[in-house]
Amino acid sequence: MSHFELPALEFAPDALEPYIDKETMMIHHDKHHQTYVTNLNAALDKHPELKDNSLTDLIAHLDKVPEDIRTAVRNNGGGHYNHCFFWKVLIPGGSNKPTGALAEAIDKQLGGFEKFKEAFTNAATGQFGSGWAWLMVTKQNVLKVTNTPNQDSPLMDGATPLLGLDVWEHAYYLKYQNRRPEYVKNFFNVINWDFVSDVYNKTLDTEAVH
Repeated sequence: MSHFELPALEFAPDALEPYIDKETMMIHHDKHHQTYVTNLNAALDKHPELKDNSLTDLIAHLDKVPEDIRTAVRNNGGGHYNHCFFWKVLIPGGSNKPTGALAEAIDKQLGGFEKFKEAFTNAATGQFGSGWAWLMVTKQNVLKVTNTPNQDSPLMDGATPLLGLDVWEHAYYLKYQNRRPEYVKNFFNVINWDFVSDVYNKTLDTEAVH
C-alpha cells in the first residue's frame, strides 16, 4: 500500500533556465525525489498503524516512530518533505523580494534583506557535504537562518521552514559542477517570495490562536 506520492511540478522542467537547467530538474524531481517517496512507503509498509500519520507529524515527532524504521523515515521522509517544500519555493522569474510582515521581520530581526541574503548564502555554501540551507521561524517565533545535514528539516527541532535550498550535489552538479556558490547566488532569481511570505503569515496566525 502506498502512503505517499510524488507531487507534480507546478512549472515546466525548463521554466527555471538559465538558473536551474531542465535536465537537472527532471532528474532531481523524477528520480531523486521519487526514490525518497518509494523508500519512505517501503518503511511505512512495515508499520500499518502509521498509515494515517501526516508527513509533517512523522518528521516533527521522530521519537514516536518505531525504532526499526526511524532512520529510514528521517532520511526518506525528510527527503520527501524537503523536496515537496523546495518545489513550492521555486517559481519562474522569481517574485523579487519579501513583502508585508515577512519583509518587516527580516528588517527587524535579521538586519535587512541584504544581511539576510548574506547569512543565507553563508549557510548554503558553508554546509559541509550534503544538506540544506533554511530561513525558518523558531518555536519562540523568531526568524533564523541555519543549515541542516542530509535530509534533516527544521521541523525536527520544532521550527517552521519558510525558505529552503537543496545543496546536495544532485541539485546542481550537472550545470555548476563544484561551483556551489554560483548555484546559491542564482537561486535568488527563482524564489517564490509570495509563497514564503504566505507561510510566514500563516505561522503568525497560528501563534495568535495559541
